[in-house]
Amino acid sequence: MEIIDNPKPVYSASVQEIFLLYSSGPSGIDPSESIHRLTKYGKNTLTRTKKRSVYIRFLANFTHLMAILLWFGGFVAFIANMPSLGVAVWMVNIINGVFSFWQEFRAEKAADALMQLLPSKVRVIRGGETMEIDAEEIVPGDLMALAEGDHISADGRLVDAAQLRIDQSTLTGESHPVKKTADPVYETDISKIEYQNLVFAGTSVVSGTGLAIVTTTGMETEFGKVADLTQGIEEEKSPLQQEMSHVTRMVTIVAVGVGIVFFIMLMTLTTVTPSESFIFALGMIVAFVPEGLLPTVTLALAQGSQRMAGRNALIKRLSAVETLGCTSVICTDKTGTLTQNEMTVVRIWVPDVTFLVTGVGYAPDGKITPEGPVSKENMDALRQVCIAGVLCSNARLIEPGRENLQWAILGDPTEAAILVAALKNGIRYEEESRNYPRIREFPFDSRRKSMSTLHFADDHLICFLKGAPKAVLEVSSSVLEGGEVVFLSDEKKAGIMQVNDTLAEQGLRVLGIAQKKIFGEETPENPEDAEHDMTFMGLVAMMDPPRPEVASAVKKCHHAQIRIIMITGDYGLTAKSIAKRIGIVKGDNSRIITGAELDQMQDEELKSALSGEVIFARVAPEHKLRVVEMLRETGEIVAVTGDGVNDAPALKKADIGIAMGISGTDVAKEAADMILTDDNFASIVNAVEEGRAVYENIKKFTGYIFTSNATEAVPFISFAFSQGRIPLALDVMPILTIDLGTDLVPALALGSEQPEPGIMDKPPRNLKKHVITLSLLMRSYLWLGSIQSIAVMSAFFYQYWTNGYWGRIFDLPAEGPLYHSAVGMALTAVVITQIGNVLAHRTELSSIMKVGFFSNRMVWAGIACDLIIILVILYVPFFQEIVGTAPFPLENWLFLIAWTPALLIAEELRKGVVRMIESKKNVHKHPGGIT
Repeated sequence: MEIIDNPKPVYSASVQEIFLLYSSGPSGIDPSESIHRLTKYGKNTLTRTKKRSVYIRFLANFTHLMAILLWFGGFVAFIANMPSLGVAVWMVNIINGVFSFWQEFRAEKAADALMQLLPSKVRVIRGGETMEIDAEEIVPGDLMALAEGDHISADGRLVDAAQLRIDQSTLTGESHPVKKTADPVYETDISKIEYQNLVFAGTSVVSGTGLAIVTTTGMETEFGKVADLTQGIEEEKSPLQQEMSHVTRMVTIVAVGVGIVFFIMLMTLTTVTPSESFIFALGMIVAFVPEGLLPTVTLALAQGSQRMAGRNALIKRLSAVETLGCTSVICTDKTGTLTQNEMTVVRIWVPDVTFLVTGVGYAPDGKITPEGPVSKENMDALRQVCIAGVLCSNARLIEPGRENLQWAILGDPTEAAILVAALKNGIRYEEESRNYPRIREFPFDSRRKSMSTLHFADDHLICFLKGAPKAVLEVSSSVLEGGEVVFLSDEKKAGIMQVNDTLAEQGLRVLGIAQKKIFGEETPENPEDAEHDMTFMGLVAMMDPPRPEVASAVKKCHHAQIRIIMITGDYGLTAKSIAKRIGIVKGDNSRIITGAELDQMQDEELKSALSGEVIFARVAPEHKLRVVEMLRETGEIVAVTGDGVNDAPALKKADIGIAMGISGTDVAKEAADMILTDDNFASIVNAVEEGRAVYENIKKFTGYIFTSNATEAVPFISFAFSQGRIPLALDVMPILTIDLGTDLVPALALGSEQPEPGIMDKPPRNLKKHVITLSLLMRSYLWLGSIQSIAVMSAFFYQYWTNGYWGRIFDLPAEGPLYHSAVGMALTAVVITQIGNVLAHRTELSSIMKVGFFSNRMVWAGIACDLIIILVILYVPFFQEIVGTAPFPLENWLFLIAWTPALLIAEELRKGVVRMIESKKNVHKHPGGIT
């Protein structure tokens, strides 16, 4: 038998129509038919998309432009009989490649985590017999048997449901169980996941039982679509990775260009052989290529990630550290991220009196106090509302113990919130359930919008009812007022609904409570027999309270010109209330867009909506992904928070995905770039601040490294313009010693600088502005580089002059102990002047006196490390031979030490002049502009 083409949606079809559509029935399908359908529809599994091999990704880090250049240079060095140079250049390439791979690589485990969520076994009815089969063998038309604790294997339409509640948080992100029914649903303005007669793969049964006809399996399920979205999103380079690619291309082009020019100069101006000219040209290239830059960037990112870990943000992908710094939009969940994910009763209303309930969460800490004058009758009414709410509930509170350190709940959070409020009033479920034993429950359904329970009393039964206030009022004929039961007139009903509307406008979830005594020997068998002529008792209003620190974090984001957009599976009005309470939206014109409305919007219309204050509510996974895509298309750098399977596609698509460490699923954590260990939005803001600091620090140590790169080129230029008569003060090996040795630790120390004051007062980084700017090059090459070059060349000549070569600049020996000691002087001069250089680069414009000489201990550790390295190179024979140095007289250290503060003093003067100019500009500023 074949499945009939569906003429109408399965959610609006009757049970009989569903059986007919899927050629099934109360006995399920025949086992033989299941084999035919398995062949036709395939196994109920998630398929993996093929990813680029990890080996190819690894090799890509050794085949880019700079890498090819260095491989070729090392090869030429071997041909020129300079094996130590060849090994050194190749080691630079290997180090850069490994660091780059470490920075970019992230194992693709999200799909694996998704597959682990699907159960391996499932109970079905086939041929009238209940049997357990492998979940991958289930087919459309199978009749799934569902019971408490079961994980659902495929999407289906319920044909029978008894008190069935499903946890759909893997698809919606909302943790409260959803009540399910087998009745047809005719609404069309809600998303598929909201239909109460549909069940979905990857979700689980919280309570009750049910039977469902399987409608889709494998990748066609809603869960499969999430997996497909997650796997189909390609990894993209982060802003920092793109920036470093730009830096690499720019530096490579400049270095090769300088090398070519130098080669031509040597061939035309000197008598140096072509092979020697090529080696010297290679030396110029090495001098202009900052070999230590990429490793230093990676180590700085690692340091930033460690600082973030101390502020409850774990970084999985190092480049994500800096991405946070240029984030312009944060798309955030509501439940658990902005709120505490603990439903809390905040108001209880009985006729004429409102009681305030203090304390948040599931711990019964707090009290219930009236807003105004209160009578004994009002207090009795409050007690009766609490008793009714507690008994008409299936949730339970769990006290702290060995397994759970805090108060926890079992069951519906809304019901648990009522239990907590009652406990604050001294009412315990255990005691009341002994006083009023339950004999029957009429569970909630979407038609009645309420639930009720029957209990034994002394000489009668009592029915307790809770539900939507309007629904409760419709079945009530009286109200408890001033201790007396009085007629519930239309006027009184309107007054109660007005109170309800006022509470709802504050973003509170409101329930009505009612009860009635039942006399006689017959016990009602259905809700219609029990739920009429009720006595209305009062209203209970609750909310999931915002985290106390979130409001200040939101304010900080707005100050930093970072927009926040709430995307939630909850109701729009509830979301808007929370958003206004914590400052995400400020005006009354903020727009709420539901998932159903989003389906009808064109891209341009959505982009227009995203430019204003907007909240997205009742959304599905593909909706969240689309919002992220549209934001990125408009040029925004997007950070997205998430905790459920439904969030995985958006987490992967975002520039930075942020998963919840406590409530987050393994799928969300695998898809994310960062994990919040405290599930707190405020930690994101702290991480953004650290990310901005990392980028500023990268600029600082880039300038620091480029200063010595300019100095390294001067000896080669001197050699060329003197037609080879001035010996090389720094050969290739000393240059590599600087780039990969002495410069590395101080540069890393600059990477650990704390965020400067005012860093969150600036807008996000403009991606069109690069690390290497004209001002940075002029500062490093022309200003500081020139001063350092003078120091280096004067130290080189000083060694000759103190040995009888005064005035004989073109008649200096280019080999022997004197030459090598002069090289040692030049190399030491670089290291000595870099001490002032690293201190100068600690700030952008502020004086070093303002931040303090010793506020960054790593800088001084780097300086100490440099001095140790240079002493080893100068005085240990093994390293003397490798680098090409020799010791010089101790008194020459006085000449070198005198150069130590040169670059710091020069920068202090420059910064002082710049501050003075900007100060004068600020004096002349007025609201109309600059005069």
